[in-house]
Amino acid sequence: MQVHLVDATYELFRAHFSPRPPVRGRDGMVLSGVSGLVEQLCYLVRDQGATHVGCATDRVVRSFRNDLYPGYKSEEGMDPAVLAQFPIAEAAIEALGFALWPMVEFEADDAIAAAAERFAEDDRVERVLICSADKDLAQCVRDGRVVLWDRRRDVVYDDAGVRAKWGVPPASVPDRLALVGDASDGFPGLPGWGDRSASAVLARYGRLEDVPANGSDWDVPGLRNPVGLAATLRERMGEAMLYRDLARLRTTADGVPIAQANVDQLAWPGADRDRWEAFCDEWWLPRLRTRPPRWLDDPVR
Repeated sequence: MQVHLVDATYELFRAHFSPRPPVRGRDGMVLSGVSGLVEQLCYLVRDQGATHVGCATDRVVRSFRNDLYPGYKSEEGMDPAVLAQFPIAEAAIEALGFALWPMVEFEADDAIAAAAERFAEDDRVERVLICSADKDLAQCVRDGRVVLWDRRRDVVYDDAGVRAKWGVPPASVPDRLALVGDASDGFPGLPGWGDRSASAVLARYGRLEDVPANGSDWDVPGLRNPVGLAATLRERMGEAMLYRDLARLRTTADGVPIAQANVDQLAWPGADRDRWEAFCDEWWLPRLRTRPPRWLDDPVR
């Protein structure tokens, strides 16, 4: 079997900001994100053959990382219209019958990392596909067993794919983000460090703490200004380690709550017709009433 782990927050944002006419529900509320998320989940099981699915959401935007670094991403400046859809999206996921991991202390990415680690250990699982284009999740990739699937472009990143795309092995992705920064998460990286230099150095040394303190000792051909880059890293190592800690995804060992202990609990049984229709009626979304490709009470095929 294959396990599909969906970054539902990513799907919600992508659908909300898609250049299409808005979908409006009850009282004229914009529900484009919810509608798009539902369409994508139904497409995943109807047309792409997913059978075992887990969905992760950010119930709130803030997480424990905001306590580590005040500049980390928060709800400030976000479109209120998309924030208002978070709880409705979770209700839609549950009404469709999918496993849901709503994160409060942690983030949706942490839930996906924790689930990928847990379910990849099951010998019955051939592959875990992380359904997202988020580069942070590339650190979860394990050879060809746990892969990152950009469904929009239909590109699958295994270990070799991560190295080709970002220039480093999956385990070094947090170190790379520490050096170059991550604007979407709100931390800047180190001055002078860019994609090329970070990838080249980490492809050779792997971890921040294993990079030689002096640039003259670096074995990285073709790199500009290694002495200056080394000085910046040496002088701001504490800052870099903080950024790496922000970028490192947590798992169940860190307390990320994943209720399902067995992969069988991710099997999608179909949607409960009454529950789904009640959801669509509550939010005035008649177009979605017939979307589920299978109902819970359908005969076994």
